[in-house]
Amino acid sequence: MTSIKGSVAFVSGGSRGIGKALVERLYERGAAKVYATARDPRAVTHPDAVPVALEATDAASVAAAAAQAQDVTILINNAGAAIRGEYLGPSIDDVRQEFEINFYGPLLATRAFVPIIERNGGGHILTMHSALSWFTDGTSYSASKAALWSQTNALRLRLRPRGIAVTGLHVGYVDTDMAVGVDAPKADAHEVAALALDGIEQGAHEVLADDVSRHVKAALSADLEALYPQLAE
Repeated sequence: MTSIKGSVAFVSGGSRGIGKALVERLYERGAAKVYATARDPRAVTHPDAVPVALEATDAASVAAAAAQAQDVTILINNAGAAIRGEYLGPSIDDVRQEFEINFYGPLLATRAFVPIIERNGGGHILTMHSALSWFTDGTSYSASKAALWSQTNALRLRLRPRGIAVTGLHVGYVDTDMAVGVDAPKADAHEVAALALDGIEQGAHEVLADDVSRHVKAALSADLEALYPQLAE
């Protein structure tokens, strides 16, 4: 089990949305230090956070950020994007970019920080998933999150013997800038952050932070027609 109190955390995408809420909750629970990243570190507004510049898809940028944060015990892979690339669109570039951000970005950070966390006596990795890890929205966003779910499951097995636990955080729409144009129920970012940190402290493999994620995960055991009624037409 990993205690938040006294820990040193690194939060990618820590300047807004769920990432900003995680930074705030970490300090509320007694974290000793929180590194918060953004492309422009001036966007990090928490008075106690350590701002770090990070381009999550650039290996050199990730390495430079890790070099600044050698005392980390908790890595939170929060940074992501919702490009929603079209498989049959005029270009495949959006699909590739979505995977670069949502799949390869967390992998680069994990590869950089695993030796650090291990050297510091072990700890925890939390990775931001989605209810769309288990349900397609017809775009590459859900595919990138499904691939990330598989990555997280594999890393959980690989890292457990090395003293590093791994939690996947799943949620539907959250009341942040990313979902500003969505007309649907949205979870509160600070409540999601609190549940995520509960999951870290409890050693949970997965945190299903709202009814949407719980419903979609449960539906995986049903026939495809239950998830996609149009297939039964």
